[in-house]
Amino acid sequence: MSTPGGGETSDPLREAADVMRAVRDRCVWTQQIDHRALVPYLVEESAELIDAVEDGSRDELREELGDLLWQVLFHAEIASRDVDHPFDIDDVARGLTDKMVRRHPHVFGDAVATTPEEVLVHWNAAKAAEKHERRSVLDGVSERMPSLALAQKLLSKAAQAGLDPARVQRADESAVGSLPLGDQVYSRGSDAGRPESEAELGEALLGLVATARANGWDAERALRERLRGLERDIRAAEAGDVPPRGR
Repeated sequence: MSTPGGGETSDPLREAADVMRAVRDRCVWTQQIDHRALVPYLVEESAELIDAVEDGSRDELREELGDLLWQVLFHAEIASRDVDHPFDIDDVARGLTDKMVRRHPHVFGDAVATTPEEVLVHWNAAKAAEKHERRSVLDGVSERMPSLALAQKLLSKAAQAGLDPARVQRADESAVGSLPLGDQVYSRGSDAGRPESEAELGEALLGLVATARANGWDAERALRERLRGLERDIRAAEAGDVPPRGR
C-alpha cells in the first residue's frame, strides 16, 4: 500500500494514526475540535455505516468503516494531548485487546463453550467482574440510544432483574390491534395478531406511528415516557418491590 509520500507501508493502521496526528498538528479547523464537538460527526458516521450495512455496496461498507475508524483515531489523538489524563490509540487498542481476551476464556483460556448461550454466560461473567462497582442492571445503559433500540435493551434488562418481559406492558396487547390507523395504507395486517416476521413488525410499528400522527401524538415522546416507567419498574424489582401486572 502506498503512503501519502509515495512509499510503502506494512501497517496501514499505524499509517492512519500518523496521518491523523499530522492533520491535528497542521489543520486549523481540526485543532479547534474537542471530544464534545466531535459527537455530531460520530452520530452521523455511525448512521451512514448502518445505511451501508443494510442497503449499501461492499465498497460503501468499506468506506464507511474507514470513516468511523477515523472518528476513533480523532478522539484518541485529542485524548493523547490531554494534560491531566492522556492516552493514545495504542492505549485504546491495548485496553480493547485485554478486554476481549478476558471475555473469551473459551478461546484464550481453559473454559469451554459449545453453544452461543454458553458463550454469553462467559461474557456476562467476565463483564460482571470488570464492572463490579455497578449496582443495577441499568448501569451503563445509554439513554441516548434510539428509542426502539433502548426499548429492546430495557426489556432484556427487565428479564435480568426478574421481570417477565411479556408482562411489563401496562395495556392489553389486544388493545394495540384495535387502535384506529390514521393512514389506511399502513393498516395491512393490523387484524392479523402478532407479527410473524420483521417485515410484518415494521408494518405494525409504522401503523402505530400513523396512529400517533392521526391523533396529534408524539410517538418518540410516548415511547420514551413509557421506557422511563419501565426503568422505574426494573429498579423496583431490583429493590425487591416487584410492580404488579397492569399497574
